[in-house]
Amino acid sequence: MIDSEGFRPNVGIIICNHQKQLFWGRRVGQNAWQFPQGGIKEQESPEEAMYRELQEEVGLKPSQVEILGVTDDWLRYRLPKRYIRHHCQPLCIGQKQLWYLLKVQCDETDFCLDSSPKPEFDHWRWVKYWHPLREVVYFKRKVYTRALEELAPLLFPEGTPVRSHTNYLRQNRR
Repeated sequence: MIDSEGFRPNVGIIICNHQKQLFWGRRVGQNAWQFPQGGIKEQESPEEAMYRELQEEVGLKPSQVEILGVTDDWLRYRLPKRYIRHHCQPLCIGQKQLWYLLKVQCDETDFCLDSSPKPEFDHWRWVKYWHPLREVVYFKRKVYTRALEELAPLLFPEGTPVRSHTNYLRQNRR
């Protein structure tokens, strides 16, 4: 399902624990790290897609998480030209995402990365709130920044933690 502008509707999932650390997953067979995410199917609401992706990619059920919030609007990123599949119609030039912030209400042992036939992740770890901006692939960095900035007050009502700019600034110049 691609919209009229060429963006695929998608959900992004930021999972936090009680220590306010974030789930950070390594894509199968790659040294690429990201948050869980996935497309919204036709006739599926964004929240339904989020719960489906949560089950498929992390193995968690709705009862094992609490929704803390969702971004107010779609956040978009464009794919680099080399990733655009020009032979596919309609042409997808990127993704538009609603981002959900979830808090786990279960044990770490409940996480299961191989609960679907084609796992997305082969390893995961807890990271500090701003850490993903250092490691996410460059073309998703602005969307990750906007999602984390918008959702931070929900997790840190006393004030958002300061982010370290050294690696982030160097990588953000690409």
